Amino acid sequence: MSHLASRTPYATYDPTRHLLLTPEDEEAPARVARLRALGIGQSPLPAFDDFARKLARTTRAPYSMVNFIDERQQYFAGLYTPSDDQAPIELGPAPASAQPGRVMARDHGYCPHVVVRRKALVLEDVCDYPRFAGNPVVDEIGIRSYLGAPLIDRTGMALGTVCVVDLEPRPWGRAGLETIKAMAAELVEQIHRMEQQQSGLV
Repeated sequence: MSHLASRTPYATYDPTRHLLLTPEDEEAPARVARLRALGIGQSPLPAFDDFARKLARTTRAPYSMVNFIDERQQYFAGLYTPSDDQAPIELGPAPASAQPGRVMARDHGYCPHVVVRRKALVLEDVCDYPRFAGNPVVDEIGIRSYLGAPLIDRTGMALGTVCVVDLEPRPWGRAGLETIKAMAAELVEQIHRMEQQQSGLV
């Protein structure tokens, strides 16, 4: 195993390729504290499900998520799938307290990269990028394209992401990038309003 694997519990490596698959996340403990203070990231919220639905319709994507990330896993507090009658796509093992499809291991998917980089990520076809093509979601779920942006709050903390995925390559282009960034900014404002309501400031 690569010697790098012992540096931090928040990074995942492929010892056969010596590639950093899931980036180091030094802000994870502080993010967890911020999420707990906001009261988000541990259970589904109707407002976030509604936002995920809006995001899917705006981008014409079959799956969309409002994703919060802690040290060990990702939690989709907002989730949209193609049909309410269809079981949510399974994204990893979930504890008994979580709804199926809401939890994903931290080394699955691309949102951890978005959070650590603090930049939107556009993958029109993940197979075009060796760094991302080997991610477990490609073989286990069939994800072929991804579009995501970080949720950076008023404190400067990257709380998580908003993202959409498709099982087919998608030409997101510049329009898709600007859309996902605008939607992320919109949700951050919504989170700030929720925080103000909790504090009795509105």
